[in-house]
Parts: sequence; C-alpha cells; structure tokens
Amino acid sequence: MNEIVDAIVIGAGQSGPALAVRLAEAGRKVVLIEKERLGGTCVNNGCIPTKTLVASARVAHVARHAAAYGVSTGPVTVDLAAVKARKDAVVQQSRDSLGSWIGHTANLELILGEARFTGHRIVAVGDRTFEAPLVVINTGGTPIRPNWPNISPNRLLTNIEMMELDVLPKRLIVVGGSYIGLEFAQMYRRFGAEVTIVEFADRIIAREDEDVSAAVQTMLEAEGITIHTGCRDIDGKNSGDGVMIGWQSKSGPGSVEADLVLAAMGRRPNTAALNLAAAGVELDARGFVTVDGHLQTNIQGIHALGDVNGRGAFTHTSYNDYEILAANLLDGENRSVDNRLCGYALFTDPPLARVGISDREARMSTRPILRAELPMTRIGRARERGETTGFLRVLVDAETEQFLGVTLFGIEADEIIHQFIQAMYAGISYKKLILAVPIHPTVSELIPTLLLRLAPMPSEAR
Repeated sequence: MNEIVDAIVIGAGQSGPALAVRLAEAGRKVVLIEKERLGGTCVNNGCIPTKTLVASARVAHVARHAAAYGVSTGPVTVDLAAVKARKDAVVQQSRDSLGSWIGHTANLELILGEARFTGHRIVAVGDRTFEAPLVVINTGGTPIRPNWPNISPNRLLTNIEMMELDVLPKRLIVVGGSYIGLEFAQMYRRFGAEVTIVEFADRIIAREDEDVSAAVQTMLEAEGITIHTGCRDIDGKNSGDGVMIGWQSKSGPGSVEADLVLAAMGRRPNTAALNLAAAGVELDARGFVTVDGHLQTNIQGIHALGDVNGRGAFTHTSYNDYEILAANLLDGENRSVDNRLCGYALFTDPPLARVGISDREARMSTRPILRAELPMTRIGRARERGETTGFLRVLVDAETEQFLGVTLFGIEADEIIHQFIQAMYAGISYKKLILAVPIHPTVSELIPTLLLRLAPMPSEAR
C-alpha cells in the first residue's frame, strides 16, 4: 500500500530542507528523502569546505609574505591533516545544525535512502512507497569524471576526493581552467604544491571577457602556477609513481607529470537513479530536468529545484528556487525564475565577481551604453593592504540610467558586488549612488568616483 502524504521532497541540498520545513510548518505532512548526507554539495564538498580550505591557504600565503608588512614569521609550513581537520569540523557543524532543524520540525519525516519514481507522483525508497500531490526533485549534480582507464583511480580525483586529502601532493595537475579548477589550483599552490592547469578552451574562465581571463591568469602565474590553454585530445596514463597528462595544441603535443590529477571538467545532473521515465518527467539535451519559469516539470505537481534543473549552478540560485516555489505554493504569489539576476563569484584571492552583461555582450548591443573602469591601484584600501591586483568595471544603460552589468576583480569584490545587485533589482539610477557618502577608507568609497568616469561605449552592432 502506498503511504499518502502531502509532499515528497527528494534531496536535502539547499532547496530541499528549506522547502520541506516550510511545508511542514504550514501543516502539511512531508517526507524528505536523502541518499547520502544532509546539506548536499554546498555543505559537504562544495562551498563551505572549499572556502574553509581557501581561508587556510590565504593564511599560508600572507604568512609567507609577512616580511613585506614588517612582520617576521620564520619558515612557513602547511600541515594538510590539520587543515583538513579544521575543514571537517566546520562541515560537521553545518551538517549537525541542519539535522537538528529538520529533526525538530513537526510533520516532517527524514528518510535516508535512494529515491526512485514508480509512477506519477509515486516515489519508492527502501521498502516504502509514498504518493503525494506534490513532489519536488532536489538531487543536485556530480562532478564529471573523465574516462581515462590508464590512470589509477586513486590518482584521478574530483573535488569530492580532493576534500579528503590529508597529505600534500608535491605536484598537482588540474584539468579544467574554470571556477572550481582555479580555486583548487591557487589553494594547493599556496599549500606548497607545484600546480599545472591544463585547459581545453583557448583561455581560462572562457565565459568571461578576454581581458578578465588574462588578468586572472596573470595573477595565478605570478604565484607560480603553470597554465596551458588550447589543449585538445587530453588524456592520461600512469607514469612511474605518478601520472602523466598529455594533449595536442596548436604548438604541437605537450605533457606534464604529477602525483595527482584533479578533474575539474564540469558537472552532470543526478537523475540516472530516479527512474524519471516512470513519472513521465522530461529531460533536456544535457540531461537536466526540464522546468518552466515556475520550476514545474512537464508533469503537473512535480517540480525540480537547484542544480538538477539547469537553471542555475550555485547555492544561492538553488535557495532562490526554494523561495520562488514556496512563495507560489504558500503565499499566493506568482514569482518566476525567468526574472532572476544571476550574480556569481570566483573565490580566488582576490575574488572575481560579476552580475549582468559582459563587455563582449555590451559591444554587440544596439542600445547606447556607458562604461567606466577603475584600477585597484587607485584605491587606498587596496594600497594599504598591499593587494592592488584587479579593477572595477560598470556598464550602464545611457537612457534609463540603470546598471546593465558589473565586473569586479580585486579585494572584497565578492562583497561589493551586492551593492550593484541590489541597485539592479531596485531599478535605481546610477546617479543615486553618486550622491552616496561612503565610509573611508574602504573599497566601496570609490564607487561614486568610478561612476563619475562613465563615458559612451563604442558598439559593434550600430
């Protein structure tokens, strides 16, 4: 017999628990099914552990350069086992907090096991089967592991396995020059490893403007990271006690040897085990669950939130999926993911943050656009800290005076970007920000100065 409930939530990542609790607090009987660990990617092998490791790497980097600030430290070493222990403690605290929240919520039952559909809005887990008018899929994604059979599995890692290292490799190859790959490359270089990045595209972080990619690459190379781009036919094999990665490029074949390889080559949605065919739920060409602006699949009553729906690959977009669906289901609103501004950051040090259109997109636009840029060398706070890498850049609609795009690369960029995100959501004229009286000395105090530099941007479309 099917157990009848009001809602079934599959996956305890960023969207699932929040929605399950909200529904339960509204008096609905809810089951939350989780295959492995509470918290999903962000808590267990994504944002929280990665940024905890980044923090340790920054401390090592600053300590090595302490003499430039008049501070003597002596030789700096990194105990990766201790770094991992600190990371594990932070992760466990987050996981425990989430478990307590779920466990103390009435009308909500947490079930550990792998969920699979057996019909429309019918889900089995273990020896139990549930049926509900509302089913929500929040199963996230998984790192893509390349098919390189000539490399021993213990030498070919994804970011998940990298989290468990407690001994520092002397040499590390990172295959993939995008966001995850670059964060790990800088992190492990600062821990003390020799790091080489091998990237298929002709430049790292290829979705960014060319000069942004170049600026980030210059910063990483200055720290001693070797970067190869335009690498085709990438393959690997064991080599002695380590591994060799080889490739073809315009300049001919290339190769590099190391102790370990990190495959940072993208992610795929976790849908294979769900048996979505039994529910009639459609997938797109990339394997993501197809949803409309209200996050509903092609089957009435079945929704998909987070990475699995292909509408955002970030923790904050996943949580926003929950906010949208909860508002529509419980608050009588009519919110849509189609209206979302997707800001994001690359958490290198210094970070890169962006929202809205890029320079490349602006040049192809027919609308009149104003552009301004300010190097971090002009900012007193950056000079005081001895960290002047990067720039601030804004794009504004000349007619509406509203922000169209912002790219920030430099200290505090991941925080400052929110001023612009909020201004864009509020539809505020850039002239309003010019009137603000910011606090000195900060990075943000130069925003009015930046905006006073706005000038017409040439267009390739006009």
